[in-house]
Amino acid sequence: MAACVLRRGLLSTFSKINKKHSYRVLYVDFNSKHDLQRRRLLCSTCNVFDIQQKRFMSSRPEGKVLETVGVFEAPKQHGKYETGQLFLHSVFGYRGIVLFPWHARLYDRDVSPQAAESKSEPPGAHGAKEVKGKTHTYYQVLIDTRDCPHISQRSQTEAVTFLANHDDSRALYAIPGLDYVSHEDILPYNSTDQVPIQHELFERFLMFNSSKVPPFVPRDTLKAWQEKNHPWLELSDVHRETTENIRVTVIPFYMGMREAQTSHVYWWRYCIRLENLGSEVVQLRERHWRIFSLSGTLETVRGRGVVGREPVLSKEQPAFQYSSHVSLQAPSGHMWGSYRLERPNGTFFDVRIPPFSLESKKDDTPNGFLPGPFTSLA
Repeated sequence: MAACVLRRGLLSTFSKINKKHSYRVLYVDFNSKHDLQRRRLLCSTCNVFDIQQKRFMSSRPEGKVLETVGVFEAPKQHGKYETGQLFLHSVFGYRGIVLFPWHARLYDRDVSPQAAESKSEPPGAHGAKEVKGKTHTYYQVLIDTRDCPHISQRSQTEAVTFLANHDDSRALYAIPGLDYVSHEDILPYNSTDQVPIQHELFERFLMFNSSKVPPFVPRDTLKAWQEKNHPWLELSDVHRETTENIRVTVIPFYMGMREAQTSHVYWWRYCIRLENLGSEVVQLRERHWRIFSLSGTLETVRGRGVVGREPVLSKEQPAFQYSSHVSLQAPSGHMWGSYRLERPNGTFFDVRIPPFSLESKKDDTPNGFLPGPFTSLA
């Protein structure tokens, strides 16, 4: 987390003052024994930085200290962040930079939005609640590779995968250090460093221009890559539901179609974030999925943990994020299910996974335009 974002300081502060706001940026030593849970990043005028410092203290690797990387800016309450905006992730604490925004439909089963659009329940899904969606901004971002080792236990850093033609073989590829971040998870900052983010795509996608704000502007390579891979990168729907203070957010992506011997196989990836909004420590033990295909099949999947892990969600490390994949022999379907979590006293409870649709698009599998780096998962 913040072990890679602000190093070599021990709870010292400085202020940046303008006409409306006074900001305090905390420098934190992970080896400090001070009680940090009550300390906050605050705007002295309007409390726009009312974010608990403990959010940045979720991991404490031995021997890791913090150093300054920049100065916080006021989070945007309205509008969107521009390409080139530097930020810290408010939950996972990594450094990143915005590439471009996506405008998604958020279907939140915990509220009753006033938006007109609605999604119906898939066959057999829990509950009969009609969920209405509202527009929400997410961002495609690059993760600083220096921070990846510190978040790898809580968030996958190869979450973006797609089918591609490469060297005459169809394979599943991953682009390391690419993520999707919700607007409210962005903590913007600025830096005088002309290369503030370490990522192999940074200088291929962005260039420094001191006359611009932010001073990192897109290269033609980024624009071409976005246009070429738009169908496989586009974030369109986000689904969210909370059970007993455990919030589950699901984002599905269509990846493309592969031709089998006698049929077509359609592939999707789905990114899931679990977040503990309460104070009780819990551990994910089991998953239970129901997968319905337009062809009429209904598959049940049960197993221990997720992606080989049984993550603990606590106040210090409240969130876990991962990606997985599903394939159907039909162009559409639905998924829903539950996680079984364990409390410290040994009792269990189930957390609902919100139903979400698997929808295909016109298949135009990307080929030949991988601006590196990429990793074959085939």
